[in-house]
Amino acid sequence: MIHLIDSIGSMAAILTTTSFIPQVYKVYTTKQTHDLSLGMFLLFSLGLLLWCIYGILLMAWPIIWANFITLGLTCYILVMKIKYG
Repeated sequence: MIHLIDSIGSMAAILTTTSFIPQVYKVYTTKQTHDLSLGMFLLFSLGLLLWCIYGILLMAWPIIWANFITLGLTCYILVMKIKYG
């Protein structure tokens, strides 16, 4: 049962993390960010940072790696939003 729970958590982490890749790719190729909400990405990034801290405190690796990678992707979008927004 533990394996099933970990598998579900890992699949959820993979899907939610990779969901940002198309947006990062679009921002990277077009350099257009005017339609993206700065406030949303700031709040979301802060939430991801807190999820990372939570995962570290629990030593829950699926939570840690998924949120750390997603935080990196959203930080890239934030930097591009500030630069080109």
